[in-house]
Amino acid sequence: MTARGARLSRAFYERPTPVVARALLGQRLVRVLAGSRLSGLICETEAYGGPDDESSHAFRRTPRSAIMYGAAGYAYVYYIYGMHYCLNVVTEPDGRPGAVLIRAIFPQEGVGAMRERRGPRGAARLADGPGKLCRALAIDLAQNGLDLATDAALFIEAGEAAAAAEVRITPRIGVRGGAEARERPWRFVWTPLTAPAAPAS
Repeated sequence: MTARGARLSRAFYERPTPVVARALLGQRLVRVLAGSRLSGLICETEAYGGPDDESSHAFRRTPRSAIMYGAAGYAYVYYIYGMHYCLNVVTEPDGRPGAVLIRAIFPQEGVGAMRERRGPRGAARLADGPGKLCRALAIDLAQNGLDLATDAALFIEAGEAAAAAEVRITPRIGVRGGAEARERPWRFVWTPLTAPAAPAS
């Protein structure tokens, strides 16, 4: 078990993608900008597989999706709809494709800086979608391919596991593909009964 506050190791990500997607709930996503930490607890994820998952970029191996076939623990960032960036973390053993989309966080550190990037919105709305999250944390294609197990500017720290009673599991949102892919219960949402406390400064 990883000690709370320690960086997640590569072994954490080298597991089946849905297992990692569920386990990421409650872990802390950290972005370091100009020496300051911006962070939030991960509260929504989606799992994406390989050639057996029509909804995944890795359904067909392309130059863009090749990273999903590589070593676990790397950031996969892509641009969508000509306006949003999305952050994923590569999962599974090397050569077996998979990635988890980080859809939302509960902002914890650097909330003021996030507001500056997102505009005058309440903290609860700063990063409640994958595009909002990336804008709030200044994540774009420059972070594609970063090693989350070693990088100093983007990584994930161990938090507390989300309690089963506080987790909803649903089909993924807005995905393409056949009914089997669209109906997979691979979206995980953490809705804690009380708001997570920010870390002590």
